Amino acid sequence: MAPSQNILIVDDEEDIVRLLQTVLAKEGFEHVYAGFTAQEGWRLFQDMQPDLVILDIMLPDGEGYDVCRRIRSVSNVPIFFLSAKTEEIDKILGFAIGGDDYITKPFSPKEVAYRIKARFRRTETDLYEKKTEHLLKAGPFELDEDRLELKKNGKMIELKPKELGLISYLLKYPNRIISKESLYDQVWGEDSFGYDNTVMVHIRRLREKIENNPSSPQYLVTVKGLGYKLAVEEAGR
Repeated sequence: MAPSQNILIVDDEEDIVRLLQTVLAKEGFEHVYAGFTAQEGWRLFQDMQPDLVILDIMLPDGEGYDVCRRIRSVSNVPIFFLSAKTEEIDKILGFAIGGDDYITKPFSPKEVAYRIKARFRRTETDLYEKKTEHLLKAGPFELDEDRLELKKNGKMIELKPKELGLISYLLKYPNRIISKESLYDQVWGEDSFGYDNTVMVHIRRLREKIENNPSSPQYLVTVKGLGYKLAVEEAGR
């Protein structure tokens, strides 16, 4: 959990707001802001772009449901409803319009704090998994498929599109022999007479960029009569 995360509370009961701010501060949340009407809450949301919103349903100038809908039209920020409405239909509506949690009054401020912590942990995990699922790593190589950037031992290597396509496919199957036909199908995405020479030319160009000695390749090796493989030391060995 990052201490700089911003939390916005929108509730017209000042005592509840102050209590939550006090407890959240003790739990490490230093940036907790408050709005007491729907209009003020929406304005604060636009101004501060919080990381999480705690939203009452019954507000002096409207319903928290409407504020939630407006937020959801522009953001996927976590929204916790905090309400005296305890009917099942109210909870279902809260989730249906985009709420992530629904806490009924009276409540435990400590429980709210821990629910927030749990939500932030899940968010950080989701972001990490989303980031890492697009990173291909094998041996000294790391390819960011989103940024189309290849690094060898942390040093950037500039590649052309087809070279990136080749190394991407090879990194997905390290130490596995891949035929020229498979490489051509995956990278060029079409059948073509003379693919054999096309693949060889691009493999040679790729070697010139990733090998210490392209004439005697250490990583992108030819398996005679079968194809190529990216020969790398596997993790843990």
